[in-house]
Amino acid sequence: MERPNLLILPGLLEDADAFQQVVAALGEVVTPVIADMTRADTIEGLAAEAIKQAPTGKFFLAGHSMGGYVALEVMRQAPDRVAKLALLNTNARPDTAEATENRRRLMALADKDFPAVPNTLMPKLMAPAHLGDTVLTGTIGAMALAVGPQAFKRQQQAIIGRIDSRPHLKDIKVPTLVVAARYDALMPVEMLKEMADGIPGARLAILEESGHMASIEQPEEVTALLKEWIAA
Repeated sequence: MERPNLLILPGLLEDADAFQQVVAALGEVVTPVIADMTRADTIEGLAAEAIKQAPTGKFFLAGHSMGGYVALEVMRQAPDRVAKLALLNTNARPDTAEATENRRRLMALADKDFPAVPNTLMPKLMAPAHLGDTVLTGTIGAMALAVGPQAFKRQQQAIIGRIDSRPHLKDIKVPTLVVAARYDALMPVEMLKEMADGIPGARLAILEESGHMASIEQPEEVTALLKEWIAA
């Protein structure tokens, strides 16, 4: 039996390393493709880029954080291409004024001292119990440096300009998994529940020992959830 294709959309300051362990474990059940989410400065543009990078035909779609915003836009642009949807550590709301102000502050910091950006973000990216793990924090920092300041600013501009996706959730007709994390300081569980409640038939799963970077903090648990979603 031919394995389905899985298109993965990383989040802000993320690349393939965010899903390295998950992809290695999923290789026996899907053919994974990790999209480059650095080329556009709007969510609509990032979604169009993702669709260009997608395998031919139908595919499963998983988005983390900013990648989740893009995944929701892919569902608007190419709903017939997506067979299943997974949304990890993301939400359907537009940016708040406070969040936009913080993003612009980080964009200004990126011009002066880009390595300070991931260091500033780190306490919000991981569960408190994981902040002392230098392997995990090192992976996150290295990804950020690889993405670089210019792509970071494009990504932030895209996030600032995203639409409110909540009115569109009812239009999603594919099997959907929503993954929240108990210690996610950026995307609280209630935001993920709101999104899951808006998508017909969506399943909400909560990781009890993870922060925002679930695929790095708890890769085995994320893999197990995705395997269930793939097999369902």
